[in-house]
Amino acid sequence: MNDEFIPKGVAHVDLPAGQTTDVISFLLLPKLSLLAFTSAIEPLRIANQLTGQKLYSWQMITEDGRPVRASNGVEIGATCALSEARIPGALFVCSGVEPDTVVSDQVAGLVRRHWRMGHMVGGLCTGAYALAQAGILKGRDFTLHWENMPPFRESFPDLEPLDQLYAIDGRIVSCGGGSSATDLFLRLISERFGPILSHSVLNMCLHPVHRSEEEAQQSSRAASLGTRNRKLLQILRYMEENIEELISLDDLAQRFAISRRQIERLFLTHVKATPKQYLTDLRLRRGRMLLAETDMKVADIASSCGFESTNHFSRRFREKYGVSPHRFQSAWRGA
Repeated sequence: MNDEFIPKGVAHVDLPAGQTTDVISFLLLPKLSLLAFTSAIEPLRIANQLTGQKLYSWQMITEDGRPVRASNGVEIGATCALSEARIPGALFVCSGVEPDTVVSDQVAGLVRRHWRMGHMVGGLCTGAYALAQAGILKGRDFTLHWENMPPFRESFPDLEPLDQLYAIDGRIVSCGGGSSATDLFLRLISERFGPILSHSVLNMCLHPVHRSEEEAQQSSRAASLGTRNRKLLQILRYMEENIEELISLDDLAQRFAISRRQIERLFLTHVKATPKQYLTDLRLRRGRMLLAETDMKVADIASSCGFESTNHFSRRFREKYGVSPHRFQSAWRGA
């Protein structure tokens, strides 16, 4: 056994000999998430190692064939350039930060052609941006990293990502990135070669449990706040889902049948801020995200985040981040 795709190991899983090899192609975009990429490729390597067979082979494709730099600065070598690639099986787009700036027409065109040829197409972390640009997500279940969902919705208002670890909708698969890529690929291994191999790969990864696709990407708000107060959790969720609306303490009290004083007490006890402070901070964080991840004008961002005016947004943004929204956006794009 001398194959770069079949490393040696002591643990073993019996599988009938002569299994056909699935070729997985990873299209690596600049500033991709290295964690998501390695969390996807390692289960494939381990499946080969455990069985002593080349169940999977893989190739890394970049647009120009040169190494690509991940978001943490690590360079990843390429097997070939996009124009030279032969892609006989599944194609996964690996992206990361600033996903709206790295999807070229060439990348979107490749994804679209591969989909039309009847192959599986996937997106890791923010890879859904490429799938959206290719026009193949309409009416499909998909997801991407939770941090990028608000700017994604602004860029593609007719598409709605799911707040879950990963999604499988026929030949379109996606995950939120990070370790959820391992959960996605464990599922693909299980469907292809059975649950025994998948569970053995899970144990080799020291992955405590194979999480289902429906699980939320973020830990529950109740766990992070240390409370299960139903009224407070409902109010926090309402604020997040209606951030662009005018929200007053009186409105909240009436909507959730709770007094103003009770709301203020709950916030100070569990959130360590007043309702107004929390909502303002929520809006500023959303605004910062939109400045960084979209080409929206500052005035439009101010409106979509629920600020009374552009001046109000700019003033509060400068107070929190020490820089104006315009300067922040320019500096971010120029980085």
